[in-house]
Amino acid sequence: MGFTDVSALTAALFGQRFGEVHEPWRRLFASEPFRDNADLSPDDRMRRSYQRLRHVDKSVRSVEDLVSDIESLTALHEWACPVDCGTTMLAGIHYNLFLGSLYDHAPHERRSLRDYAPLQRTGTFLCTELAHGNSAAELETTAVYDPLAGCFDLHTPNPGARKFMPNTSAIGGPKTALVAARLIVDGEDEGVFLFLTPLSDASGPLPGVEIQWLPERMGSPIDHCLTGFDHVRLPRHALLESDHGRILPDGSFAGDVERRRRFLYSIGRVTEGKLCMSATSLGGTRAAVAIAIRYAHTRHTSGLTQGAGGSVPLFAYRSHHARLLDALATVYAATLLHRTAVRRWAARSAHDRGPAENLVAIAKGWITWQCRDVLIECRERCGAQGLFLVNGLADFLTGSELPITAEGDNLPIWLKASGKMLLKEPPPTPPPAPAPVLTNPAFLHHLMVCLEHIWDRRARAALARCADPHPLNRWNAATNPALELVAAHAQRLAGDALLNAAADVPDAAGQDLLHLLHRVFTLRRISPHSGSLMAAGHLSAEHVEQLPIVLDEAIARLAPYALLLVDAFAIPEEILHRYPIARFPEKYDQSAPGAPLTELSGHG
Repeated sequence: MGFTDVSALTAALFGQRFGEVHEPWRRLFASEPFRDNADLSPDDRMRRSYQRLRHVDKSVRSVEDLVSDIESLTALHEWACPVDCGTTMLAGIHYNLFLGSLYDHAPHERRSLRDYAPLQRTGTFLCTELAHGNSAAELETTAVYDPLAGCFDLHTPNPGARKFMPNTSAIGGPKTALVAARLIVDGEDEGVFLFLTPLSDASGPLPGVEIQWLPERMGSPIDHCLTGFDHVRLPRHALLESDHGRILPDGSFAGDVERRRRFLYSIGRVTEGKLCMSATSLGGTRAAVAIAIRYAHTRHTSGLTQGAGGSVPLFAYRSHHARLLDALATVYAATLLHRTAVRRWAARSAHDRGPAENLVAIAKGWITWQCRDVLIECRERCGAQGLFLVNGLADFLTGSELPITAEGDNLPIWLKASGKMLLKEPPPTPPPAPAPVLTNPAFLHHLMVCLEHIWDRRARAALARCADPHPLNRWNAATNPALELVAAHAQRLAGDALLNAAADVPDAAGQDLLHLLHRVFTLRRISPHSGSLMAAGHLSAEHVEQLPIVLDEAIARLAPYALLLVDAFAIPEEILHRYPIARFPEKYDQSAPGAPLTELSGHG
C-alpha cells in the first residue's frame, strides 16, 4: 500500500463543505479563549462555559443562517466538544432548541432573532417534567388564555409538573425560555405549545418563577435545575403559533393538526437535536481516539517476550493496537453514518420526512452507544493517565452519557424506530451473493444485509407467534429481536457509508485504507452472528474458520497507518495540546514549563 494524501481522507470524512462548514469552527475552538484547561470548581467551570458560549456567539455572523443549516449547526457541536462539553451542551440548547424553535414557527411571519444576538440573554428550553420523562406528551404545565386581558396564565399545578433539568440558574446571566405547556382556551385543552417566557434578569428569577438546583451530575457541570411557575402572566405574543394551531382575533382557537400531534410539532427541533447530540459524541470520541493512538506510540514498555531487550511502544503489541484500530474503524463508520443522516435530513421533502426522521433516531442511538464503547476502550488503553481529568479522556467518557439520554433516551427511541420498521417498511431483500470471499467488500456488504434480513424475519415471526390479545404482551414478545433489527440496520448503513466514502477517494492507497477499515468494522460485527449466517446458508464452515484470520490480517495491514488515519481527523494541535497526554512524555518532564506534576509514580 502506497502513501495516501491525508487531505483526501479528511475530505472523505467531512465532505465537500469542509472549508465552508467545518473550518470556521475548527479555527474558533483552536483560538486563545478556548485554550485554558485550568482545574476549576464546578461553579467556575459553568461560568467558563457560559463565557465561551459568548465567544461562540461573537463569531456567528447570522443566527438565522446557523439555525437553518443543519450541517453548520452539527459541525459546531463536533468541534466544541473536544474543548468543553459544557459549552457544547449550552450551544445546543441556545441555538438549536431555543433559537431554532423560534425560527421554525410561523415561517411566513418570522420572529426576529436579533434580540438574542449578541448574546445578552441566554435561551433555554423547558419541556421535560419531573413526573413525565419519556412520556413528555402527558406534561401538566398549563397556559390558560384570558381573552379579555389578551394574555396567558402560565402555571405549574403540582411538584411533579416542575420542569426537569433545564439550565435556569443565575449563572450565565439573564435567561429566557421556551416553555412547553398545555394551551387552555375557553376551558378546552388544545394540546402542547411553546411559550416565550423571560425567566430572570440581572437580579435573579422574575416574580412567579421558582428555581431549585438539582444535585451535581456526572460529566461537565451545567446549571441543571427544577423550574416551576406560579401563575406567571405572559403577553399574547408569547405563544409560538403556526399552522398546527393559533388563536384567532376573536379569541377562539383554530388548528390544522390533530391535538396530540401539536406536541410533536412544538418540539420539532428535537430531531435536529438528535443530530447535534450525535455530533457531540463524535467530536469527543475522535479526539479520544487520536489521543489514545498518539499515546500508544510514545508510551514505551519493556519487551514481554523472553530475551527481548530494551523497550517498545505500547502500539507495537497486537493486544493493544488491535483494540485501538477497532475503535478507529468504528469512529470512521459512525462519522460517515452521521454525514448520511445529516444530508438526508437537510434534503428531506414533506413525503420523506418520516423515514428521514427515523434514520436520524436510529443513527443517534447507534452512534452515541458506539462512541461510549470506544471511549471506554480509549480510556483503558491509556492506563492511569486516562484517569486524570486534565487529560480529557475521563471527561469525554462521562460526557458521553448525556447525549445517550438527551433528545430522547436511546432505548425508547430505538423501540419506536423498530415499530416503524416492522409495521410501515417492507423487509430488506438480500441482493444476489457476490464472490463469497471475506476480503471482498461487496460480499461483506451482502452479509450485513443478510444479517438485517435475519433479524427482521425473527422479529416478524415473534409478533406472529404471540397469540396474546394484549398489545403490550405481543410487543414484548418481539422487543428483543426488534432491537437487534435496529442495530443490524444501523451498522449496515454505517458500513455502506464507509464503502461509499472509499469510492469517492481519488487515490488507490486511500481507497485501500478505507476498505481495510470497512473490513475490520464489518468482520467484528459479523463474527458474533456467524452461526446465524451459516444456518441461513450465507456463510460456510470454512468462512467461519477464516473470520479471525482475515480480521487479524486486516489489523496488521492497518497498524502502520494508524497515525495517518487520526491525522485525517484534522484536529488542531492547539486543541490536542490542551491535554498533557497528547504530548507525553515531555509534558510531564519536570523541566517542561507548566508541567502539572512534579513527580510521577505507578504504571500510567
